[in-house]
Order: sequence, then structure tokens, then C-alpha cells
Amino acid sequence: MQDYSTPAIPVPRLPLALIPVVLTIALLGVQIFYYDDFTPHIPLAIGFGITALVGWLQGYRWKDIESGAFQVLHVAMPSIATLIIVGMLVGTWIASGTVPMLIYLGLEMIDPSWFLAAAMLMCSMVSLSIGSSWTTVGTVGLALMGIGDAFGVPLYWTAGAVVSGAFFGDKISPLSDTTNLSPAVTETNIFDHIRNMMPTTVPAMLIALAVYAVVGGADGGGGSDTLTRIDAIKQGLADNFVMGPWQLLPLVVVIGLAFFKVAPIPALFTGVMLGGGVAILTQGASVHDALTFAHSGFSVATGSETLDSLLNRGGVTSMTWVVTLMMFALAYGGALERTRCLEAIVGAIMKRLKGFRGLQTSAILTSIATNVVSGDVYLSIALPGRMYKPAYDELGYSRLNLSRAIEEGGTLVSPLVPWNAGGAFVIGALGLTVSAGDFSALLYIPLAFACWLSPLFGILYAQLGWFSRRAEPGQATAAAGERA
Repeated sequence: MQDYSTPAIPVPRLPLALIPVVLTIALLGVQIFYYDDFTPHIPLAIGFGITALVGWLQGYRWKDIESGAFQVLHVAMPSIATLIIVGMLVGTWIASGTVPMLIYLGLEMIDPSWFLAAAMLMCSMVSLSIGSSWTTVGTVGLALMGIGDAFGVPLYWTAGAVVSGAFFGDKISPLSDTTNLSPAVTETNIFDHIRNMMPTTVPAMLIALAVYAVVGGADGGGGSDTLTRIDAIKQGLADNFVMGPWQLLPLVVVIGLAFFKVAPIPALFTGVMLGGGVAILTQGASVHDALTFAHSGFSVATGSETLDSLLNRGGVTSMTWVVTLMMFALAYGGALERTRCLEAIVGAIMKRLKGFRGLQTSAILTSIATNVVSGDVYLSIALPGRMYKPAYDELGYSRLNLSRAIEEGGTLVSPLVPWNAGGAFVIGALGLTVSAGDFSALLYIPLAFACWLSPLFGILYAQLGWFSRRAEPGQATAAAGERA
């Protein structure tokens, strides 16, 4: 089998490289907007076939295309495993009363008029603590969706606040995989990388927080309809779950394990086991029930349609749609990279760059475009990080500018692309149902202010020359010597 990294076949010409990208985007558009069917799986599969055909025209064999797809899938397997375990976590944490307890406490403690701002801050703190936006969205975020529904807040506003907070924490947490990947790809220090992201992250979060504070949430908490909904949900939770300090044990332990830098998969699986154990000991579930909750999700009939729709979810099976979409997108992205189509497109962009302003802007936009085209957050960080490094060295600018650019265009944009792993997970975990002709649930995308404001600040700073660090004396020379 040909070595994946060996560029034995020349980079394709730009028109040929664009064919699989343009056709796949067109197919996605037809499927989603013309047929009103939000299932991107098959268009991405066809896109993979088109990419393979373009590769065959270049001289690649099927084994070459296959190796590219499987290599990217292999790299992403920890994320796929995390998705599956988060599904198990959601099922057992609802059964144990952990999520119901969080909803109940939220209804007791959060002022409805400040709900959106509180939701963003809560998700920020949890995500920063555990370094996982997905876990935050699937547990605390899910509880906040229930609280928001009780307050009468539109689900897309709540989802926007949850996503803003969860992915903000993911972006600046030293425990996060993407926060570690960006400096690793650019060969910079992780803590320097985190500090260098503050000029874009802080104003984006403050603006988002101000918007959520102004919008508020409910009608000041005094509306009779709101109070009726809150009382009904609290009563439904109290009637169907035992709630006390033990219900918070799984959450506390997972946060503690993350603090002590236990790897995400064993830490989350410990949370699954604890959730099942608490369900057995406090909620009267059997061992078989706990296993079923982990596999098929939790199921209960509370008599409240709203509460049932919130609580009847989770399990491995709930992640099938997301995992299969992620695999289709990853295979497609891997084929694009293996056939060097993405390299051709990025190379064409780099030839037209003039100076640091264009370079920094292009790095951000390339990460965003890779997120959209490939559906993979890791590829959107790794590809531009590898491709643009020499250009920063040649211009004498620090690679910390590049690590910030790919983090902003990669981590923060991933939940805003519905067929990206991040976006697909958010839609599935928060129950943002997208039906034929009704895409209102996707309004969370423009309402996740922190996620798209941060890259905009990055582009603005690049144009103004602000917060654009120069390379340390001798750094660029040393990098050039390494390449030689």
C-alpha cells in the first residue's frame, strides 16, 4: 500500500480539485433546501464517491483513497467513542435523577429574566472545568433546555446560549483535545496559545453575555403561564424521581476526574457507571434497567408531554444518527485530503496572499471552509495548521497567530455547521428537531454569538494589525533551518 504521506502524485490543478467540493455542496443544498430533508449522510457519501473518481483520474488506486478515509477515521475514533459514551451518560444520568435534579435546582435558583445569561455562564464554567463541550451540552445543556422550556424561552435561544458557553469553555480549557491539538500542530506552547486567544475570546464572550442579559429569558418570572409551567414541571420531577445530594455525585466525580487530568473516555465511563449505580440504589432501577438505559436511553411517562420529550432520550442508540453522519463526513474529508484536493485549494489561496493581513484572514477562513466542506473539526485545525506554518515563519510572525486562527475557525465554528460532528451532536443532544419545511431549530446558529464573533474579531485584528505577535528573535530563522 502506498504511504499515506508520500506525495507521489502531483497536486491536482485547481479546477479539478474544486469539482468534488462544489458538487458535494450543491448536493447538500438540494437535499436540505429543495427537498426540505435534513439528512446530509447520502450527499456526503456521494461526495466521497466523486472524490474517489477524481482521485482515480489523477492516478490514485482505490487502496490509496481507502487509506486516506480510514486514516482520518482512525484519528477521530476517540471522538466517536466519546460520542457513544456521552449517549450512555445521558441515559444513565437521567435515570439516576442527576439531570432531573439539575433541572429542579435550576427552576428553584435561576431568575427567569436572567436565564439566558445564566445558562451561558453555567455551561462556560462546566466546560472549562472538564474540557469537553460535548459532555457539557449533553448533560448540563440538556437540563438547561428543560429549564428554558419551563420559563417559556424559545428552544433556539436556549440552545444558542448553551453552545456559546460550552464551546467557549472547550476553546480555552487546557483539558480540551482541540485546545491541545492547535498548539501541537503549530508547535507552540499550550498556555501561550490560551493566553493569545484572550483578545478575541473575551470581547466575544462579553458581547454574547450582554445580548443574553438584555434579551433575558422569560417575562420577568411574573407571568401566570410561566409560573404554571414551572410548577407543573417541578411537580412532575418530584413525582417521578427521588432527588437529593446523591443525585449530584456522578457530575461531581466526573468534574473531579477531569481536574486531575484523567483521560476523557475513562472519566466519562466512570460517570456512566456511577449514574447506573445511583439509579439502582436511589431510584429503584434494576441492573437490567440500568443496562437498558445506557443502551436504549431512558423512558418514562410522567403525564406531561413537555417533560416526557425532555427526559425520554439518551443511550447508545440515540447517537446512531450523529455517529454515522460523522463517519460519512470524515471519510469524505479524508478522501479530499488524500487526493490532495484540499492542498490544491489552500495552495491556490496562499499564492494570492500579500502580507500578514491576508495570511491571518485566510488561515481563519480556511479553517471555517474545511469545517464546512469536510465536516471534521480536527481536519479543520490540522490541515491549515500544517499548510500555513512556513508562511508565518517567512513573514516573521509568531505561529501563535496561526494557532489562534485555526482554533477560532475550527473549534468555535464546528457546532455551527449542521453536518459537522459538532453541529450534528448539538442538534441530536439538545433535541433540536429539524423537520420537512421547518428549520426553525437551526436558528440557534446565529444566536450562538460567541462562536461566530470570535473569528470575526480575529479577522478585524488582522486587518488592523492588533494583537499580531511577531516571532521571537531567531525563531523564524530556526524554523527555516528545520525545514531545510
